[in-house]
Order: sequence, then C-alpha cells, then structure tokens
Amino acid sequence: MSRLDGGLVDRDRVLSFSFDGRRYVGHPGDTLASALLANGVKLMGRSFKYHRPRGVLSAGSEEPNALVELRTGPRQEPNTRATVAELFDGLEARSQNRFPSLGFDLLGVNDLFAPFLTAGFYYKTFMWPKAFWEKLYEPAIRRAAGLGRLSMEPDPDAYDKGFLHCDLLVIGGGAAGLSAALTAGHAGARVVLADEDFRLGGRLLAESHLLDDAPAPDWVRMVEAELASLPNVRVLTRTTVFGAYDHGIYGAVERVSDHLADPAGRVRQTLWRITAKRTVLAGGATERHVPFRNNDRPGIMLAGAMRAYANRWAVSPVARGERVAIFTNNDDGHRTAVDLLAKGVPVLAVIDPREDAPRLGGYQVMAGATVTGARGRLGLRSIEVTRNGQPEWLECSALGVSGGWNPNVNLASHHRGRPVWSEDHLAFLPGGDLPSGMTVAGAAAGQGSTHAALHDGVAQARAALDALGIAASETAVPVAEDAPLRQTAFWHVPGRGRAWVDFQNDVTVKDIALAHKENMRPVEHLKRWTTLGMATDQGKTANVTALAVMAELTGKGIPQTGTTIFRPPYTPVALSVLGGGNTGPGFRPTRLTPTHEWAKAEGATFVEVGQWMRAQYFPKDGESHWRQSVDREARAVRSGVGLCDVTTLGKIDVQGADAGEFLNRVYSNMMGTLKVGRVRYGLMLREDGFVYDDGTCARLAEDHFVVTTTTANAGLVFRNMEFARQCLWAELDVQVISTTDAWAQIAVAGPHARTLLSRLVDDFDLSNEAFPFMACGDLTVCGGLRARLFRISFSGELAYEIAVPARYGNALMARLMERGQDLGATPYGTEALAVLRIEKGHAVAAEINGQTTAAMLGLGRMVSEKKDSIGAVMSRREGMVADRRRLVGLMPVDPSQQVVAGAHLFDPGAEQGTATDQGWVTSSCFSPHLGSYISLGLLEDGDARVGDVVIAANPLAGVNIETKVVSPHFVDPDGERLRD
Repeated sequence: MSRLDGGLVDRDRVLSFSFDGRRYVGHPGDTLASALLANGVKLMGRSFKYHRPRGVLSAGSEEPNALVELRTGPRQEPNTRATVAELFDGLEARSQNRFPSLGFDLLGVNDLFAPFLTAGFYYKTFMWPKAFWEKLYEPAIRRAAGLGRLSMEPDPDAYDKGFLHCDLLVIGGGAAGLSAALTAGHAGARVVLADEDFRLGGRLLAESHLLDDAPAPDWVRMVEAELASLPNVRVLTRTTVFGAYDHGIYGAVERVSDHLADPAGRVRQTLWRITAKRTVLAGGATERHVPFRNNDRPGIMLAGAMRAYANRWAVSPVARGERVAIFTNNDDGHRTAVDLLAKGVPVLAVIDPREDAPRLGGYQVMAGATVTGARGRLGLRSIEVTRNGQPEWLECSALGVSGGWNPNVNLASHHRGRPVWSEDHLAFLPGGDLPSGMTVAGAAAGQGSTHAALHDGVAQARAALDALGIAASETAVPVAEDAPLRQTAFWHVPGRGRAWVDFQNDVTVKDIALAHKENMRPVEHLKRWTTLGMATDQGKTANVTALAVMAELTGKGIPQTGTTIFRPPYTPVALSVLGGGNTGPGFRPTRLTPTHEWAKAEGATFVEVGQWMRAQYFPKDGESHWRQSVDREARAVRSGVGLCDVTTLGKIDVQGADAGEFLNRVYSNMMGTLKVGRVRYGLMLREDGFVYDDGTCARLAEDHFVVTTTTANAGLVFRNMEFARQCLWAELDVQVISTTDAWAQIAVAGPHARTLLSRLVDDFDLSNEAFPFMACGDLTVCGGLRARLFRISFSGELAYEIAVPARYGNALMARLMERGQDLGATPYGTEALAVLRIEKGHAVAAEINGQTTAAMLGLGRMVSEKKDSIGAVMSRREGMVADRRRLVGLMPVDPSQQVVAGAHLFDPGAEQGTATDQGWVTSSCFSPHLGSYISLGLLEDGDARVGDVVIAANPLAGVNIETKVVSPHFVDPDGERLRD
C-alpha cells in the first residue's frame, strides 16, 4: 500500500513505531491503523473464538478486529483499538490473542472445530459431567478468556478526576455538534463540547465535500478557532462521553497524555463528571456491513472507512497496480468509488444488488449483483460476484462494504429508552424516552446529509437554549451537500459457508439460524446464546444486521423482533481512571486526629481505624516489644491518669423542639426523658432488630442533644438519622448535623483524672456531688477557651472526655501533659484502650458485628417496651428471642495460654463441629492487671454457665485451650471506680 496525495497528516515530520517487533514509519495525524495500512500491513488481529486472521474493518471506535497491545512494561495496555490509537514517535505495538505469531497462530486450529463450537455450545458442553467443571472446564476457560495481556505490574501513571458544569453539553464534534456548540457559544451559554477524536470535525474530515465552496476541513478549522476565542466554551478533544446518568450527569474520559511517548508529569487520563442543564447528542452514525461467505478476510473493510483512510489519512487500501471493489446496497458506497478514483486508486467495480443502481463516476457498476465469497486467508486476493445466478471470480486486493448506516443511539438508551425502527432510514432512531434534558441532532437522529446535520445542530441548540431562557441569534450555516441516501433493505447474502456478523466474537448467520431453531428468538436470548454484541465493541457494526436476520427467520418485521438497549460505558474505560488516581495511599481518604502532630512527635505508632490514622501505642526507650508499651499505658490509666484522643468517635448535633422524640424513635432505649446536663448510654437497632451501633447521648439544653457513635459507624448513623428525619418523620421539628470534625475530644481517665482537669478548667466544680458520673456541661478552660465536658468512662476508671474546637486539640493535649507531669500523665493508644474495655466488658464492633441482639450482649432491658423505635418490634421475633448465646468473660485455665479472637467454643470432650458449636470468642488480649490472657465471647446459655470450663478451639492452628467462664466484667464489676 502507499500514501496518496493530500490528507490531514503532517508529512514534514516522520514518526518511527513498531508492530510485532518490526519497524515502520508514519506521520503526526496518523492513527496506528492508518500508519499500518500505509506500510502495507493488512493483517492486524485474530478473532476471539476461532483465531481467524482479521484486518482493520473501520476507522473509528467501533473497530472489532484491530485490537492490539500498546507499550511495554508496567505501562502495557491491552485491547486498544488501532483505529483510535494516536501515533507517536517510539510507539511499540503488538498483536494479541495469537501463538506464536500473528501470521502463524497455532490456536487457529480452533477453526477446524467450528462445527462443534456453534452458538450456545458452552451452555451445552460444560454442563456435564459435573466432575469435569472444577478440574477441566474452568481452568481451560480461564486460560482461554480475554484477548490481550496485563503486565501484572503496578500502573505507574497518574490519573485525575474533575467536575464540569454547563448550560449545554454537546456530545460529538462533527457537523451537527460544531454548529450546535457555535450557536450556543454565541448566545453566551456555558458550553462543553466533547469529542472522542483528537481532531474536531467527525465525518467532515473523511469526506471530499465542500462547505461554502471550500474543503470541509477548512471550515472545521475556522469554527475551532472561533470556539477557542469564546471564554464560555470549553472544547474537550480526545474525550469520550461514556455514560448518561441521573440528573443531567454524564461521565467522560479525557485521554490527556495517551498520545505522548513520555507523559512528562502529566496525568494520563482524566475522569470528568459533567453536569449539564441540557444536552445535544451529536454522536453521528456507524456504518454496517453486509455478511457474505468469508467476509472477514483481511482487506475487507467498511466502504466509509476506506473513504476515510483515503481522504483524511491519504492511505490507499491497495498497493500500486492492485484494484479495489465496492459492495454496497446504497448510494453512499458509490461515493467511496468516486473519491478513490479521484485519488488515483483503481476501482474494479461497484457491486450493487439494486437493479437501478446509480453510476456516480467513471467506474463499472455491476447492478443486480452480490458478492458471494472471498479468498485469501491472510489477505484478500479475489471475490466471487454472482449476477443472474452466474458466479464469477474477480481479482482484487481490497473490498469496501456498505450496508447502510446506524445512528449512534447508545447514550440515548442509557436510561432504558428504547430506540424506534424507521423504515425510511432502515435503522433504529432515538425514541422519545431520552435522558432528561437530552435532544439528538445530525446523523445520530437520522439527518445524514451534511446540510441536514448542520441545520439540525443549530435547531437543537436553539431549542435547548429556549428551554433555559437564553436567547440565540441567527447562526450562519455554510452551503453543503444535501444528497438523499437511497438504499434498499439488503441484510446478508444467502448461501453456503460462514457469513460473519459479529467479527470479534465470531458470530455467523448460521449461529443466528441455530439460535432460532433452538427457540432462542427473543433478542436478549439471542444475544446471550450467540454472544452477539457482547465484545468490546458492543456490536456496533453487527447488532442491527443480526436483528434483521432473526426477523427474516421468524417472518416478523424488525420492529416486532425488537432490539437490545445499551448500557454504559459507550467504549471501554480503564479501571485506573474510574478510580480517579486513588491508588496506594490515595486509595481511600486518610483523616488525621487533631493531636496527630503531637503524637507523631512523641514517637507514636499509628494504625488505620476506618478512615482515621490513630495512635496505636507510644513506645518508650528500653521497650523492645509493643506489649511492653501497651501494658505500661494500661497500668498508668488504672493507677494514675492517662490521656487518649477519642476525636474519631462520631459526634452528631441533634437540635429542635422534637429532638427528644426523634431520638426516642432512633434509640431502642428512652432518650426523651433525659435531663439537661446528663448523659445516657444508648443502643441503636437495625430494622431487622439486630444491634448495629452504640454510643452516648448528652442533653445540653431542652432542644439540644449531642450524640456520639462508634468510629466505624459515624457516617452510617448520620446518614440513617438524616434519612429518618427527611423521609420517615418529616413532621418532626428536628435538625441533625455532623460535628465530628468540629470538636477535638480527649479522654482523661484514671484515679487522678479529676485532679488534672481541675488545673485546666475555669471556675468549674468537678466534685462528685456537683458533677457526678454521666454528667455533662458547657464550660471554659485555659483562661476562656469554650469547651464541653462529659463524665463518661470507657475504661471503667474515673474518667472524663473534654471537647474543644478542633484547632485547639493539639495544644490541649500538650497542656494536659504539661500540667499532669507530677501525676504521671501518660498518653495511651488504641491497643491499651482495647485492653481497658475488654477488662471492663464493653462491647465494640467485634461484638456488635451485625449478628448480635441486645439480649445477647446483656443489654436486653435497653430495648424499651414503653415506646416504639426502629427495630424494636423485630427484635422480639421468636427466632431472635430464642437465641440463648450471651456475652461472657473467658479466662484460660493456664494464664500463659493465649486464646485468639475467632476461636470456637465447645464443651469438653464434645466432637467439634457445627452441630456442637457453643459460640465463639469475639475479643482477646493480655491483661496486665490480672496477669493473664482474657477474652470476651458469645456462649450458649452463657449467663448461666459462670464457673464452667469450655474449650476454645482454633482448628486452623490445631489448638484447643481450656477456658473458664467468668463475668465479662474482669475489673471492678460493681463500677465503684468510675463513680468515685
């Protein structure tokens, strides 16, 4: 093959690239496909099932055949369509789905077994014998699955995400899209124009048409410059709008640096979330082919694509001295012959099944004829033309096929709107049930001529602006061709042999016929039985043809046969960009407590707790093991005073005249009777009656409560409260707001807690009489800083939690440590916190895991029978009441033996199995105060088995430990310390 004159490539620069290890050259403006064709490469891929040789079929994102791997190493990218891969210097590309080479693929032997691999064979074959599935079928399917290969190395590229808001989103930069964007831009509307190509223009770049007596690309450049001058217009090239979502939101991917050899610090792709008041879909149309025997030979491509390669990329489909043929049922195919002749490419003939086929130029027309076969396994050599029942073989090296054009209705169907069949267009057009605010223009709406597309773009933009109350001035539209597209319904060539419908998944006309015989006639069944349209191209060139074949077999019309609808994404989207670059540390947000910097300076070891980084423990010099640090911190709390940042606990302000009633309905226990200045422990149930969170509720005023939640469930509880406020009980006068980030909260726990706090508070009585256990109040500290104080304890010791505005948290911790030096003030982390709470028998997420009831936790009386609340009725179901597992303490008979959380509990001597399982260990730690490992667990009839010995079994490690059932309250079971 060779370059032609003209085109839109930069011939002043030469780009070097490789394909399957062989070096070639191209030019800026080339795609990988156009550059390969210019270098005489026809064979570019292998089909999925039969590994048949395949060449490029199209010139756009609908390409089913030319899928390649780009780049090497960690940046290797499989399944890239060569037709949209922009050429750059040093590009390395490889064919895929072949072994050992593209020209000689041993897996091509699959083609010999085609009679056994027909439609639905996997449903029929892999059902029996049952024993073969795990050992034979599944491993074989997994090895065969997929097309390209991943490098299995971490992706080194950066990805981004962004948000755009506009009055009008224009999808598609062809004739209709450009005229729509220009109209809206001149009207002053905020416009976003997105096009998947690296150049604006769409099909205008592929045609030889004139606009105002000038080449169409000249008009495109003029409009592009005009749009660039408008500050209210944003043009996004290399950007695919892949999905239409609710509320006028569209997902789009911009390929920022995919076309560069070295990103040089740029992000590779950006995920855009575009919110548009109105949308004009100007996505154009996709040409369809006509199946005939062996119509998948490399060198057979869509006639419109052949015209695009000649006009835009100046690529001849054949080498010098070779000839091209065209097979078409419409006038547009004849235009390809005209353009090729104008470029000096020999045209053998235009084969047209219509008896009244036109002649638009100096080429031979074979009217009333069809192509009935093709030869040339690795590249087309000849075609069989049949006219009046007489077959004739003609030598040619390329064949352009056109069976008509399908409007790109994909995005119009993303809200389950079904396209409507048009007999005039012989295609499906967008129906009336479009995504809210969307209109369709140009070829996507069946307006196929350039004149019609230009005017339709203006009209749809004006309609959208009118709906927004934006006045639009008259827009000058260039004079353009307005030839009607004459075509006839001709869907496939009947005959023997395999005629390919879906190229990527190797679906033939015979497969569709077999699906019909096996009663897989509904379109959804047809799709799944044959895998039609389930490949990476979503059947863009195949689906309508297949539906027409099924309609022919059933004797119904295409409208009665129906069609499948499309779902996002419009074209494949990389998972990396969907994550928006959130990998590594950015995979999930990290939140830091107000005292993080102080803890870091103190040498704390941190641990992830939900989204938070919390101090796990504070190692000191001479401590070689984490247990030494944790034991020291736990002892300090029990004997002196300890400080722990508990900011991460959820904090929700609940205010309003009906706040008490609202909380009565949210908590299982009574909250409306809580007195001002007091705190109450609360329990929340799911709708099914199981416990899902616990915390405290403090009443600061008659209409003002502060609720705390567990760290993990802070967001969930707030979300559920907001739902209940807005949807369940909208009549209540109540407002809720999360204040977790607004307040820093520090627990001050231990026998010296009151002494230490008295050194910071401003004229506030901390005596037991004035501020007893479960009291709360507003106060000031450190000479006027507003604060809140809660006398609550998670450790079982005399304890307070003091809250100050978050920006003062770090300073407060430093001041507490300074004022408490003589008292032995010790910071403690989450490990010591866990030891203290297990010693006291407090339930946390390990116990409140979604499987436990209030009764199981020993909190059954907290489900009030005096009022209704979420989950209360369901918690009294017979099956839940009958569950006799109860929270207990467990101590190993040998104190040195460690019982691990998750161990199962069995009676001594019982056979260990699910039938004899008595419960499980929920939490476990070493207690420095008891000198023994201790555990909490849920045990069958546990409250009646104190003193019994049970076996804690860890079957994974083969360990069985004798444990004694005790009270879950290991330290100060009467609670005297915390009330002191």
